[in-house]
Amino acid sequence: MANTVKSPCSGGFFYYQKRRLVQIKHGVIIIGGGVAGYVAAIRGKQLGLDVAVVESDKLGGTCLHRGCIPTKALLESARTFRTILKGKTFGILCDNVQIDFAKIQAYKNQVVKHLHQGLNNIFKRERIPVYSGIARLLNNKVIEIAQPYGGKISLEAEQALVLATGSKPRNIHLTRTDSQRVLTTDQALKLEKQPKSIIIVGGGVIGVEFASLYSDLGIPVTLIEQEDSLLVHGDQEIQKEIYRQFVNRGIKVLLNTSITDIQEQKQQIIVTTDNQHEQEVIGDYCLICIGREANINNLGLEYLNIELTNGFVKVNSVYQTSEPNLFAIGDVIGGKMLAHAASYQGIRVMEYLAGVLDPHDSRQAPIPACIYSNPEIASIGLTEHQANQQGYKIKVSKFSLQANGKAVVANESGFVKLIADAETDDLLGAHLIGPQATELISVISVGMFLDASSWELSRVIYPHPTVSEALGEAALALNSGAIHG
Repeated sequence: MANTVKSPCSGGFFYYQKRRLVQIKHGVIIIGGGVAGYVAAIRGKQLGLDVAVVESDKLGGTCLHRGCIPTKALLESARTFRTILKGKTFGILCDNVQIDFAKIQAYKNQVVKHLHQGLNNIFKRERIPVYSGIARLLNNKVIEIAQPYGGKISLEAEQALVLATGSKPRNIHLTRTDSQRVLTTDQALKLEKQPKSIIIVGGGVIGVEFASLYSDLGIPVTLIEQEDSLLVHGDQEIQKEIYRQFVNRGIKVLLNTSITDIQEQKQQIIVTTDNQHEQEVIGDYCLICIGREANINNLGLEYLNIELTNGFVKVNSVYQTSEPNLFAIGDVIGGKMLAHAASYQGIRVMEYLAGVLDPHDSRQAPIPACIYSNPEIASIGLTEHQANQQGYKIKVSKFSLQANGKAVVANESGFVKLIADAETDDLLGAHLIGPQATELISVISVGMFLDASSWELSRVIYPHPTVSEALGEAALALNSGAIHG
């Protein structure tokens, strides 16, 4: 190696010759170090694969730095503020409670830093190489990496390339891109000053979470959705309940409303809406929450025979693309764009590449979906509408948390709704709204994975007093009848 220069990369080293770059080979190369990519890398290493990761920013990706974790840290601050404000209900009097927005942001940054450092430590411990830079496919085995300092290196995957490039916020085409008051979610997480008011465009999962966050911090919120309900793909009774609770909290919700123009005037944002007649909505900022799109630009897919579906990479049951040795996982393949789904995909693809997964085993664990708003919302499986559309004969129960002791103690409301096959009693879906919904859904997730019936769910002994008792009551309601219903 006398004619080489060694240069460090996270978790390992790569080598340059004095006049040309040595092409580095790894068994499996993962493009993207977000939740799909880093989980895949760790699992691959555990299974004895020679893995490496290419990441253009920081390990952890959107979830850790611009999504799941920072938003939950902000929501936790908002939840704490809300709890203090309603303290008088429980006999606790607090005067002059104030928000220090800078410290809220500092806490969020501290949480992200802690988890990021922990992830870096895992990669160092496992000696997983991470190459910093932007990757571009040259063929179905070789990638070129443009590095931050201007150099380029080349990597060859001897076994497989795995695309885990994630997604980015979808923008609204009429938005003034030069306005610092029209925000993506990435930008909203970096605000240094608390908004005086905010307009949120999009009433899906992300829009609902941000609306809840800002409302709990005492910020006036206008939430605009072009469909006839919030969370349009969710359970209809959940849609009605979250709308009712948002309106009761003072959030202005505009349904069946489209956006025709966004302008900035005198340090304010003016959003022109159309719901049979034009109306202007004025706010300090406008946050665009209309979904996400795959990060595939400038990736080099045009050089390969890669099939796309609605802008996302098409894969089979083992996440293999139309190129046999090229796989894709996470948000870049669309579907349920959730961190835990991406983690599952990363584990599964590595087990397939290591030869420990039966490719004919098409069984997949049902994927729960959680919304960390106030109130929390969680769901898994089919909605009542979907079950009917698919031809099931169903039975449905709904148990109100007004009859649950722990929820009443906490002065919270909501319900648990279960859907089962009327002929087999198999659980088909569950939809929860209320305290700890995002934790409780795991009980149903385990049950559905193990093919539990509603009768079996009703026979579980739930500790008292807990909100989890509502799951047993809802299951009883599908059979002999709820005790407290």
